Amino acid sequence: MTLLHTTRVRRRRLGVAAAAAGLLATLLTAGPAAATPDPGDKAAQKEISSGQAAQDRSAIASGEIPGVDEIVHSDNIEHLTNVPKDALKGTNTDIAFQGKYAYSGNYDGFRIFDISNPKAPKTVAQVLCPGSQNDISVSGDLLFLSTDSSRSDNSCASTTQPATEKSSWEGMKIFDISDKRNPKYIAAVETACGSHTHTLVPERRDVYIYVSSYSPSAAFPDCQPPHDGISVIKVPRKAPQQARIVNFPVLFPGEGPDGGGNPGSPTNPGVSKTTGCHDITVLPSKDLAAGACMGDGILFSIKDPERPKVIDRVQDNVNFAFWHSATFNQDADKVVFTDELGGGGAATCNEEIGPNRGADGVYDLVGRGDKRKLVFRSYFKIDRHQADAEVCVAHNGSIIPVKGRDIMVQAWYQGGISVWDFTNSSRPKEIAFFERGPVTLDQVTTAGPWSAYYYNGYIYSNDIAKGLDVLKLNDRRTDPAKRVRLHELNVQTQPDYFDRD
Repeated sequence: MTLLHTTRVRRRRLGVAAAAAGLLATLLTAGPAAATPDPGDKAAQKEISSGQAAQDRSAIASGEIPGVDEIVHSDNIEHLTNVPKDALKGTNTDIAFQGKYAYSGNYDGFRIFDISNPKAPKTVAQVLCPGSQNDISVSGDLLFLSTDSSRSDNSCASTTQPATEKSSWEGMKIFDISDKRNPKYIAAVETACGSHTHTLVPERRDVYIYVSSYSPSAAFPDCQPPHDGISVIKVPRKAPQQARIVNFPVLFPGEGPDGGGNPGSPTNPGVSKTTGCHDITVLPSKDLAAGACMGDGILFSIKDPERPKVIDRVQDNVNFAFWHSATFNQDADKVVFTDELGGGGAATCNEEIGPNRGADGVYDLVGRGDKRKLVFRSYFKIDRHQADAEVCVAHNGSIIPVKGRDIMVQAWYQGGISVWDFTNSSRPKEIAFFERGPVTLDQVTTAGPWSAYYYNGYIYSNDIAKGLDVLKLNDRRTDPAKRVRLHELNVQTQPDYFDRD
């Protein structure tokens, strides 16, 4: 481990940019990609035609889309600052919060910010520890980091190594962050198929980690099919070096080499085959969790955190390609699932793809206890069409805590940041937005906000390419949230905002 020390704004109209010719047909017929459906070690880059580039330039000239790197936003959002990347040059990923600190994941490691003054975040530490995607969370004096790329060993000095080699390592890393300026790497746990993302279920004496991973292969010694469950790690707070796997609950029981999840193509064309979960969100106050698992969305009980139990499962084989993430509303009677159409590597926010594919799915939770069911109500997708060169996809977001309303802030890669209200789950609507124009018009490029989260009165966004953005939302519909203060926030471990000790 290496410790590294260290616009112009206008109102845009909601116009229609030219759609990428043939993209919809490609997405529908190609089936799920073999690669991990989030940016890999290299951001997606694909040349576009001169005709498409000319159409994008015309759309910029007419005001339908913002210019290259131009910032646009609704009147009720204020852009306070941007902190560019520094020593860690890789892809920015997720964010966690604790007191006056924000923890920013990056494919090359993680960065700690002092956000006591949100208008001027200060870098406290930068830790070099390569291993995509470095999904990050914190609990007390412990920081957890996911590794989902095959490495030569579990150290922060590891190098890439083929997953076909038995000695390769992927899994969870654990750091001591009692000294924010000098984090210490203290433990590691190898998990089957690595750790693409992870979710904390904190208890008083222990922290449980639900590890989401997928895409097994008979050629991978440590990632064999069927891979139809999640790894559960138990971390004793007073002895984190003793962290270990305590269970691997099967979430998709079934016959055959692939288990019982969604079979994907060709049975369900354009839908990912379920070979694990991408992301899990827990609501500990209600003993509930929601899993976004490639071709399936699931609801399960976590009354016994070591033994989660599935209580309902849904599929959408018409409009969902890859179930990516999940968010509960505060009352635990709705779940928002996101669809990562195009695997985070395609321009999907355009007229040709349309409003339902690559959208969020809003589901009501109907019934009681273990008989609750997920019932589909509507789709939500930003209607601000993007350039053919802009990778746009529904990505990570969080609830904005307002009593009596269901409001969420969400990242859309180069689609920017959207604040939307789903209080009426059948008629969701956007109420605010922020975005930059394309980073280039010459090739399809992965960039834009990976995560956009509301924490103690501000929106923090980790832009894949540009760094950390801090925004302030000024709207009577969301202003009550400014009074809600948290000491710690890992968004995939949703707090009870209004009933806390």
